[in-house]
Amino acid sequence: MSQPTPTRSLHNLGESQLKLLKRSRSLCLRNPHAILPHFYGTARTNPTLFDEKNTLTDPPERPAGFDTNETVLERFEQLWWNAETEETEELCPEGTIPIRRTTEEDVLRASSIRRFGTKLSRPIRRDSSSSTHEHAVGYITGQQFYGGKASLNVWAPRVANLYEFSLSQMWVISGSFGNDLNTIEAGWQASKQVSPELYGDSRPRFFTYWTTDAYQATGCYNLLCSGFVQTNNKVAIGAAISPTSGYGGKQFDISILVWKDPKHGHWWLEFGPGLLVGYWPVFLFSHLRSHASMVQFGGEIVNTRASGFHTSTEMGSGHFSGEGFGKASYFRNLQVVDWDNSLIPASNIRLMADHPSCYDIRGGSNAGWGNYFYYGGPGRNVRCP
Repeated sequence: MSQPTPTRSLHNLGESQLKLLKRSRSLCLRNPHAILPHFYGTARTNPTLFDEKNTLTDPPERPAGFDTNETVLERFEQLWWNAETEETEELCPEGTIPIRRTTEEDVLRASSIRRFGTKLSRPIRRDSSSSTHEHAVGYITGQQFYGGKASLNVWAPRVANLYEFSLSQMWVISGSFGNDLNTIEAGWQASKQVSPELYGDSRPRFFTYWTTDAYQATGCYNLLCSGFVQTNNKVAIGAAISPTSGYGGKQFDISILVWKDPKHGHWWLEFGPGLLVGYWPVFLFSHLRSHASMVQFGGEIVNTRASGFHTSTEMGSGHFSGEGFGKASYFRNLQVVDWDNSLIPASNIRLMADHPSCYDIRGGSNAGWGNYFYYGGPGRNVRCP
């Protein structure tokens, strides 16, 4: 299906909104401690989001063993601010948070004004158990978990068509894989979807996601519905990450930590060494109110078989795990948070690739990287028709 073409009626319906967007040049939004409502009022359809006050005045209790001085291979930046000249760049002032600016072009890419910012109704479900989703992941289960942490390198994989994506992320999971699945997710994603009107390109972007009912009626990407509470004025969720790793060249990686604060019970997100991004209020969830039953790391793609054969959408670097450092994508220093709010190595991690001829995974352990794995692949090839 081709991307919908904007019509005159669509333009007329959104004329007032478009005028507002042209006037709104700032990326900063006030009141970071309030639950952010969706522009089209989806919060109004979910009154549980307003059942409790959600103001925090003290920071969360970080897990024991967390190192804010950990080594990163190369420093990255988001395209809306310059990490090298941070002191002279215009960042959001204290008391505000960065929100990716919505442009006229963004709205006109949508099939309708009301559809803007929501998932496409047709061919993709975010549900990662769908038969069109393929994975190469490492996961740990069988215990009660209170978070996870890992570093992963960032690539710009090729995405074959509008209805596919390629992502690398961490999942914090509880519940069954039926209708009551609770997940918290964070990582980077390259997509011409998510929905296409949101970005209009396939650059890798830092993203978050959550659901309490297996991706059916609750949850969303980033700040597109009420739920995630952002508290950081530097990190723009949904912004492109730059630079990206190069094949045979420099490797750029990010670290992600998600954990349950023992003081208030909320699930916090930390991006990079020491940057608290915000939190998912504990009352959003059912099973995740207490703990997670699985922590998973790795890559996922969507294979629509649009031309009758396997997609050529790449996972990670687009190269198989056997090519190793500088050529394959990786997760390193895999850790989980235990009952005592301590980071411990993710031991006994299980590796799984749905279709290893298309995307594969192999793990290892050493003193510098702890538990790690390489993963990914090109998709369609002679062994993956």
